[in-house]
Amino acid sequence: MQLKNHAVDQGKKVWLTSDELTRFLATADTTPQKIAFGLGGRCGLRAAEIVAVTPPDIVESQAGTFVRVWDGKGSKYRETPIPLGLAATIDAYADTRQEDADIPLVDRSTRTMQRWVETAANTLRATDNDEGWKYLTSHDLRRTWGTLLVEDDVEPGMVMEWGGWEDWKTFREHYLGAYSMTKQQEERAKVSWL
Repeated sequence: MQLKNHAVDQGKKVWLTSDELTRFLATADTTPQKIAFGLGGRCGLRAAEIVAVTPPDIVESQAGTFVRVWDGKGSKYRETPIPLGLAATIDAYADTRQEDADIPLVDRSTRTMQRWVETAANTLRATDNDEGWKYLTSHDLRRTWGTLLVEDDVEPGMVMEWGGWEDWKTFREHYLGAYSMTKQQEERAKVSWL
């Protein structure tokens, strides 16, 4: 886990490792929580975007399965990839609901979704005895997603497109965390004289 001070408040920005994110996702108790956590940590959606996703927003294209974000920050449309397992969970959950397909999958307020994140983080904090978990917010799942994609060698321009970031400076300063030790070792190994 990486932590950096927020420029404005007393909190901290948090970036989880891949293993920490997997453990966090596993804390979800209900299907709506699994969907909410997955849309944040595996698709990079903001809290307001998560609570707006409906079953028809999961679409197939030649490039794979995507989530359509109709009204992102600044009312911007984008599409971001979704893991097949999460898409299958959403499909199965949508089939069991006796509701209109246009009702959001996570039919809760953004504050409720954020409380779910806080509760899960507090569970992991108690388990790990790691105070860093107390700073985790739903937006940190988005930060983690962007950084993990770059560490997995997804071209940064593609990450920015999927995440709805328009400029490198914003992405670099506010979302991309410090590179993990593993990534630093991999990159260093590419240079023969280091």
